[in-house]
Parts: sequence; C-alpha cells; structure tokens
Amino acid sequence: MKVRLEIVYRTKKGTETSFVSDYMQSSKALLIVEDLEKTGRLKEITLIDSHDTSWTTKELKKQLEGIQTEPHDVTIYFDGGFDLKTKKSGLGCAVYYQQNGKSFRLRKNAHVDELDTNNEAEYAAFHLGLQEIEQLGVHHLPVTFVGDSQVVINQLNGEWPVYEEELSKWADRIEAKLQDLGIQPEYELVSRKQNREADHLASQALKGVEISSVIEMEE
Repeated sequence: MKVRLEIVYRTKKGTETSFVSDYMQSSKALLIVEDLEKTGRLKEITLIDSHDTSWTTKELKKQLEGIQTEPHDVTIYFDGGFDLKTKKSGLGCAVYYQQNGKSFRLRKNAHVDELDTNNEAEYAAFHLGLQEIEQLGVHHLPVTFVGDSQVVINQLNGEWPVYEEELSKWADRIEAKLQDLGIQPEYELVSRKQNREADHLASQALKGVEISSVIEMEE
C-alpha cells in the first residue's frame, strides 16, 4: 500500500510549517516517520492512502504486521503483442511483491491464438497478471498495474469510454475479478521503454519461448 505524509513541523523557536510528501510504500513512510519523531519537533503527522483514508502510525504498523506473511506491496507490469500476419498474440507480465520481509519477482508469459487486435492482447496480458496474483493468494489489498497501453489504462481508470464490444467484455471480466478478489487497483501509464520487461516476455511468447518463474530479489 502506498501512502503520503501530511506533516506539521515545529522548529526550536516555535515556528510551524506543513509538508505533504509524494506517495511511497507504507514501509518506507514508517521509516521516515520514525526518523522525524527522533527530532522531537514533529507536532502532527497523518498518513493518507490512495483512497484518501487516514491512518495513524500505530494503525499502519498493525496493518503491515498483519500482512507480512502474505504477498503484499504488489506491482504488476503487463504487455501484450499481436502479430497481424499470423493472427497470434503474446502476453507477458512481471509481478513484484513482498512477503516475509523478502522481495520477489514472478515472470509469466503466454501464447494465444483467439485474439484479433493488439488492444485485446493488452487486455489479455492484464488479465494474465490478475490470474497470477490470484494464484499467489493476493486479496483485499491495493495493487499497482503498470502498462504502456493508453487504451487499457485509460479505459480501466474511467478516463476513456469503451466502445468496442470485445474490449468491453475484457473490461467487464477484469472489473469482476478485481471486485471478487477485493483488489483496489492503481493504474500507472508508462512508456514502452519503461515497460521493457513485460514487452520482452510478450515477444518471447510470440516466438514460442515459454517463461514461468519466481525468484527472490536481492536488496
């Protein structure tokens, strides 16, 4: 879960000022709070999540302690590719998450024949990522979905309407799965270069190279 810090700081002479931070992972936010508290000049602090829910430091610590043994702080990079000549699609996703104080990366791709457009392949890649975190047991947590498809990101976050029937079916399927798992989605649109890992997985799938792996990441 990502939060921002809203801070009221007082100097030795009693001058006060307010700060609002960028969003960051909860674990990082708690470390910063702990460091600020050591100064003895922190008058007030509130932690706000992406759904504008306020947390005290104590509440957030309790929340993190309760999920340490389960996959959390989940980010999914997804990408889909469609070969117009062969009418085949390659899907790729890379899932990063924390569990038991360790960092992991799951990589998965798939080769499919039943899609008709690149946008469908992008939606299918998003859905592949959802299936993978369902198998991991991720539920009732915020999850960040990162992709380079403006269509998928902007349609799922509600900024763009969905006119195409097939894309509408994919969007409905994804939203139903998100609701079923209790996932609070956060969407991030990036460039293709920033989505290189998922793009490579999708390209490998189109070439018939199957990838399915989970590794522990070094800090």
